Amino acid sequence: MALPGSLRRQPANRGLGAHCTHHHIVVFLLTFFSYSLLHASRKTFSNVKVSISSQWTPSCLNSTAPELRPYELWNSSHLFPNAEEATLFLGTLDTIFLFSYAVGLFVSGIVGDRLNLRWVLSFGMCSSALVVFSFGTLTEWFHFYKKWFYCCLWVVNGLLQSTGWPCVVAVMGNWFGKAGRGFVFGLWSACASVGNILGAFLASCVLNYGYEYAFLVTASVQFAGGIIVFFGLLTSPKEVSLLELGEDEDEVSVEEDANRPLMGSDDVDEDDLNYSIQATDDDNQPKAIGFFQACCLPGVVLYSLAYACLKLVNYSFFFWLPFYLSNNFGWKEAEADQLSIWYDVGGIIGGTTQGLISDVLQKRAPVLAVSLLFAVGSLFGYSRSPNSKPINAVIMAITGFFIGGPSNMISSAISADLGHQDLVKGSSEALATVTGIVDGTGSIGAAMGQYLVSLIQENLGWMWVFYFFILMVRNHFL
Repeated sequence: MALPGSLRRQPANRGLGAHCTHHHIVVFLLTFFSYSLLHASRKTFSNVKVSISSQWTPSCLNSTAPELRPYELWNSSHLFPNAEEATLFLGTLDTIFLFSYAVGLFVSGIVGDRLNLRWVLSFGMCSSALVVFSFGTLTEWFHFYKKWFYCCLWVVNGLLQSTGWPCVVAVMGNWFGKAGRGFVFGLWSACASVGNILGAFLASCVLNYGYEYAFLVTASVQFAGGIIVFFGLLTSPKEVSLLELGEDEDEVSVEEDANRPLMGSDDVDEDDLNYSIQATDDDNQPKAIGFFQACCLPGVVLYSLAYACLKLVNYSFFFWLPFYLSNNFGWKEAEADQLSIWYDVGGIIGGTTQGLISDVLQKRAPVLAVSLLFAVGSLFGYSRSPNSKPINAVIMAITGFFIGGPSNMISSAISADLGHQDLVKGSSEALATVTGIVDGTGSIGAAMGQYLVSLIQENLGWMWVFYFFILMVRNHFL
């Protein structure tokens, strides 16, 4: 029995706005802000590194330590003899987080294609919030400073946070077809940058009261967001009967060209519909694709390896930019946190603009290549930025445009294209798995990079860190 006309799916060649309903808007906003909150809690850690390093070093070597702190209490709680070792351990924590995050992505993608995406995402958000609260707030309130405990909590946090990206990309892929995908996903993938901005803003607002309150605020907001996602997110149009049942083959053929992914071949994909790759009739529900099958899809390994190099650079800015600004220029930590926002602003503009251009050209690779070519120059220029906040902010935004933009495109629009290829039509539950592979491989590269950044900075200085970034960006052209 056909559904009423208002609920029928509109042909994709009518354009993006023709089939956009209020459900699409709600899904866009909920997935956007759910991942923004996950990133905000990560950003909090990078924004308070100076305060944490000060807390972990002896007062005789730390000019920012409270003078009234009892000597016995301080010397019984500090972890490291100097700030250099504390900085190295902070880099180790970043590496631990990203390695566990990478492993979790491979698993979460598979789980997301087999369980309810809403449940997985909500569980990850709420559980991660509790871990972040324990890591940054409870340990400080109870003066419990143990390296092994910090490491264990950050491993668990990485595993829980890995549920976010595969789930939100899969939900977005269910609701938005290929028509305008570059622009929609380019705009939507700004969620990570918005989360960075939100995390920097929240941390800078309460940092004067102690770094533990920065963790408290972001963890509380993230937990509340997980509750909202659990009760409000629709994972596919099928949940509100927007997928037309029993539509004939002629109507499907109208949509085929508009829904064929840019990453696929020129052959028509008869099963790649404009809406959900998961939203099919219950009687013909496809089986989820296997992990190794997903790895063998054209372009998956290639883009995964490229993303490993790019995410290394992007996440190094994410984790170390506030620390670099404070350490290299001597700016106050709160000022460095606020200034680092400009990198994310550049990434937001870059992802949206480059996604729109790739839609117009109907190709993603040339846009990526040109952007990364300019990224080399922007990195070289930023490494020589003078001690001027306005100039630094401008060059930082340009660098974010040419690095954050391609990073957002690979992790969102291109991952969606790879998960919608015609080779998946026998078992189309592939999007979360493919997304997990791409982002998981990228996170492995980023994990190795964070320890290398701290090691290079300690032995050679910040200039060589930027040379290392340039080398990683150049790898995309090899």
